[in-house]
Amino acid sequence: MSYTVLLLGGYGFFGRRLAQRLARIEGLRILVAGRRKMRAAELCEHLRAAFPATRFEPLALDVRAEDLTRALRGTGAQAVVHTCGPFQGQDYRVAKACIEAGIHYVDLADGRAFVCGFGELDDLARSAGVLAVSGASSVPSLSEAAVRACSADMVAVECIDIGISPGNRTERGLATVEAILGYCGVRFDAWTDARAQPVTGWLRPRRFRYPAPIGARWLSDCDVPDLELLPTRFPDVKDVRFRAGLELRVLHFGMVAMAALRRLGLVRDWSRHARWLKWIGDRFRHLGSEDGCMHVEVEGIDAHGRRLRRRWLLVAEQGDGPYVPTLASTALIRKLATGGIDRVGAGPCVNMLELDEILAEAEDLAIRTECAKR
Repeated sequence: MSYTVLLLGGYGFFGRRLAQRLARIEGLRILVAGRRKMRAAELCEHLRAAFPATRFEPLALDVRAEDLTRALRGTGAQAVVHTCGPFQGQDYRVAKACIEAGIHYVDLADGRAFVCGFGELDDLARSAGVLAVSGASSVPSLSEAAVRACSADMVAVECIDIGISPGNRTERGLATVEAILGYCGVRFDAWTDARAQPVTGWLRPRRFRYPAPIGARWLSDCDVPDLELLPTRFPDVKDVRFRAGLELRVLHFGMVAMAALRRLGLVRDWSRHARWLKWIGDRFRHLGSEDGCMHVEVEGIDAHGRRLRRRWLLVAEQGDGPYVPTLASTALIRKLATGGIDRVGAGPCVNMLELDEILAEAEDLAIRTECAKR
């Protein structure tokens, strides 16, 4: 098998981790692309030493180029993975360029409007005979797969609760910080009492207890595609909640205070200050742990009318948490490369991968999961 994958933002925070995951797939040729070919070449040299059986090639490519479609076609890639976040506020020009070039497209987007509106490219992708998928990341792909696994014996899902809390010592990228700050203090719709109701990003802190070594963490409301996609996937659901948190109490409640300041109109947009806020946060990197976690809780009714509650947990240790957002896209590329998926069209990455397929890509990482009945 020979299959060529092009990684846009290939030497970035998630791009380089995705390259390592993809290197485990036999027969792949991986093009590491970005604006600076020297940085791509440096990463390829490192990757070749770690994965001598995989072909890595550096490539200079700017996603803002006028002739992007022609440039993509000239790479010989069969699939592109777009990792250049944040996706909040981006348009679909990169995805359209891939489709027009006849190349499958996958991204790691978690921006709600970007992912939920991606279906507008469906006709274009079908006409070109390619698959274009948005959100092959922790949300909505992994989270939705976990909901499906937890609700397998339910005939009606009534409540879904999702949360993510990274370890404070874990490395974080600037694009991720920008995305989080973008909805800090912003009103958006969540799904409560079977209808869309407004909440404010990073307010309403709630304490959630995870198993050792994580312990109790504070979580607050965050804006993700799941809040819009899951009510359509599970028509009986009354509540869909998504919260995220920072391990250190001082940083988490600092975000809560920042959200309040924006709601009061004292700050216009915290994402404009992402670089120096990240610098401040990095001064606390010596505190806390490298252990992150994710939970999915589902409540519903089985065929006998009994109320069921399932909790799925993922714990990432030793700083391996940042690999989690790359697992779904790795699984999807594996299926494309091996002929395991033959659908075409465009849409969010939901109901496309099974939970076991995604978690198989974490085989050699310090990541463990469990599912409990409650």
